[in-house]
Amino acid sequence: MGMGWAIHIHLIAAIAWIGGSIFMFALGVSMRDKKAQKAVYPHIGPIFGYFEVVALMFLLGTGSYMITDYGLIELLFTDYHSDVVDALRTKLWIVLVLLIVTVIHFVIALKTNNKERTPLQHFVSRASSMLIFFLNLFVLHYAMVIRDIL
Repeated sequence: MGMGWAIHIHLIAAIAWIGGSIFMFALGVSMRDKKAQKAVYPHIGPIFGYFEVVALMFLLGTGSYMITDYGLIELLFTDYHSDVVDALRTKLWIVLVLLIVTVIHFVIALKTNNKERTPLQHFVSRASSMLIFFLNLFVLHYAMVIRDIL
């Protein structure tokens, strides 16, 4: 059967999604000057956010396609166990948490762009950004585990 085109699009989207989150994480950690942050983020944030949403849509679409194409969708919802199915289940649970955290982060970013954030919004934004960064590394790990098995 083979994954063909879907794996290529999935990998390009993963590079965009994970690379983008690493870049923004590094930018957030390294930019201490509040004036510089206020100059940069209102311009970069919206472009980055929409770019990442497109990458995420491609990831979800191609991932769903490959799960279905490999006949794994039925197995995910049973008590069947194998190295691939167990790794895929774990990866998908992490992806679900990642999606929830991303939505929270995105809502705060959209709501507060060019505005002063409350301390809670600032904390949740920073914490969600850090969580997205680390969850991406776990998703990437399980993607490599699955690819090694297949």
